[in-house]
Amino acid sequence: MATEDKNRATAAAILPLVGGAANVSSVVHCMTRLRLGLHDRSLVQDEALKAVPAVMGVVEDDTYQIVLGPGTVARVTPEFEKLVKEGQESAPAPDPAATPLTAEELATQGAEMKAARKAKNATPFKLFLRKIANIFVPLIPALIGCGIIAGLNGLLVNLEWLPSVTPALAAMASGFMALIAVFVGYNTAKEFGGTPILGGAVAAIIVFPGVANIEAFGQKLSPGQGGVLGALGAAVLAVYVEKWCRRWVPEALDVLVTPTLTVLVSGLVTIFGLMYVAGEVSTAIGTFADWLLSNGGAGAGLVLGGFFLPLVMLGLHQALIPIHTTLIEQQGYTVLLPILAMAGAGQVGAAIAVFFRLPRNESIRRTIKSALPAGFLGVGEPLIYGVSLPLGRPFITACVGGAFGGAFVGFFNQLGDAVGSTAIGPSGWALFPLLDGNHGLGATIAIYAGGLVVGYLAGFVATYFFGFSKDLLAEFNVSQEPAASTVTATGPATVGAGPEAPAKEPAGV
Repeated sequence: MATEDKNRATAAAILPLVGGAANVSSVVHCMTRLRLGLHDRSLVQDEALKAVPAVMGVVEDDTYQIVLGPGTVARVTPEFEKLVKEGQESAPAPDPAATPLTAEELATQGAEMKAARKAKNATPFKLFLRKIANIFVPLIPALIGCGIIAGLNGLLVNLEWLPSVTPALAAMASGFMALIAVFVGYNTAKEFGGTPILGGAVAAIIVFPGVANIEAFGQKLSPGQGGVLGALGAAVLAVYVEKWCRRWVPEALDVLVTPTLTVLVSGLVTIFGLMYVAGEVSTAIGTFADWLLSNGGAGAGLVLGGFFLPLVMLGLHQALIPIHTTLIEQQGYTVLLPILAMAGAGQVGAAIAVFFRLPRNESIRRTIKSALPAGFLGVGEPLIYGVSLPLGRPFITACVGGAFGGAFVGFFNQLGDAVGSTAIGPSGWALFPLLDGNHGLGATIAIYAGGLVVGYLAGFVATYFFGFSKDLLAEFNVSQEPAASTVTATGPATVGAGPEAPAKEPAGV
């Protein structure tokens, strides 16, 4: 089957299982997930969706998220959007009045809606973090592409190969990062309800070479000072100025006055305030990250690697996205991501241990065999929601594996061997092409690979010997379809992305 036909077939298989085109209100995707806004969640057939070959799992949050994996989701989403558009154009939306509900059905529906709202746990802080994630997630493909080109260029330069080509590769790798502030400003204004191009225009001030002739707080500004944090702040300010203008400027003058005042006011504040302040904050972030790993070393890596999965479950990992981007902008790579990626290694090791500890449970073993390849490549959702989280204790021992892997990488950082990633999003083996460091690519790859091995082994050992109580083994080591293989979890995702809270209480913790 041709690739395009295969992607369309996957989209066609998914659509009726989410209630058809009339039930879909929005369609977007991130690195690994198709995110759907749905009118009626009760129309979704979870188990049938999980049986679709291309579907790795499902996650319920403010949107209904279908895990398809990197690459696949970017190809299936356009086909799905086409099918939704065709379906909505060919048939009107169903009329609720045509199918009256009984009082009992209404009560049931109300209870389901209440439970869904409670499950979302959409606090203002988490909603803010989701907005931040929505600003940076669309930038990840460019970060990955430019990061890989930068790695290739560095390799060619070190080998003194193709000297006439490497300057062109350097331009390709650096062009996006030189203007990333503009893209952040555009996405920020869009996310906060302003005019995107005005957000980009204000953020462009930060990277304009002419700011080098301007003084603020007694110092000459430098192009790019404040980076993505300054661009984010400038665009948010522009949104508020624009909204104020829309309320007070007469309609006849709006098209002239509002854009002018928006760029003028927010631009002046950006030049004479935000660039300096954001520059100091950005510098502090870089300094703190270096200090943390130089002095904390193995201990810092242990904490970061061990607690990353719980942070993902709470949705708090989204706060790290601007930090990663700031470090990449400043240093060329983020030293935090390779350590945090060890959480996935612990997850893989734990899943392998579960496979051996439950020899009679064909269902969980099938889930593990099908999900392990994706797990090695850094896509952990199928293993988390199909294996470790429903079982409970193996999720904790997976975190132990991540802690040991993080400690390994952190220890070498303390010795002066920085291991970083030139982009965010990928994890596991998929991170190898994006690795960079301060002591050559060979040493960097060796340290990261060693961390993965330690994470696999520690996750396996901890889970094999401490991941199961007698009651848990008695419950799950049986030849039947257990609940663990069909659990649906809820929570937001993000890049490398993760959810907030499981839909079912874990067993046997």
